[in-house]
Amino acid sequence: MLKIEHLTKTYGDKKAVDDLSLHILPAEIYGFIGHNGAGKTTTLKSVAGILQFDAGEITIDGNSVRNQPLACKKEIAYIPDNPDLYDYMTGIKFLNFIADIFGISAADRQARIHDYAERFELTADLAQPIASYSHGMKQKLAIIAAWIHQPKLIIMDEPFVGLDPKAAHLLKGMMREVCDEGGAIFFSTHVLEVAEKLCDKVAIIKAGRLIRSGTMEEVKGDDSLEQVFLELEGEAC
Repeated sequence: MLKIEHLTKTYGDKKAVDDLSLHILPAEIYGFIGHNGAGKTTTLKSVAGILQFDAGEITIDGNSVRNQPLACKKEIAYIPDNPDLYDYMTGIKFLNFIADIFGISAADRQARIHDYAERFELTADLAQPIASYSHGMKQKLAIIAAWIHQPKLIIMDEPFVGLDPKAAHLLKGMMREVCDEGGAIFFSTHVLEVAEKLCDKVAIIKAGRLIRSGTMEEVKGDDSLEQVFLELEGEAC
């Protein structure tokens, strides 16, 4: 589904991502773990086609992010850690705008918007301008917008920050639904507990470099990472 091969991205003299390689298979929820500033967001933005990178290759379902960007973007959705929505639009206009971009039929968009808005208890607020939404409501709207075209790969940056417990639980269920249907999830977090309970596989990044990947059991069983885990747990508190 997603192949990252020797990805390198620099800012001036600093390597934000340094020779990173990851393979994410269909039906996997893949957690990307690291401190704030470790290179997670840079990697996710590179995968989403937002950032150009200096070296390496990223392919999504066989298509190159660098050379076939439109084909890749048809297959993905990206939710940043702080969604930047069009505040002057109402919620429903924004969702219809996203549906228009992806060519979703009127019947399909109506059914999907109704389903997801009901799940997130957002239906009554869709007629209101996004400027009036709380941070949590904006995040829910961004999630609905990401799911609306049924992407094969969903990329999320710290998706649970700012969500109430009920919405976070709902999102976890929706992530698993995507994978049950053959899609994949690639999301960043610095909270080990979230990754441990949810992920099929994880990768740990530190100072731009991959230091370990595998199942959570394999990673947790690596005694050399004990200090990294302690630091992450301290950061999450």
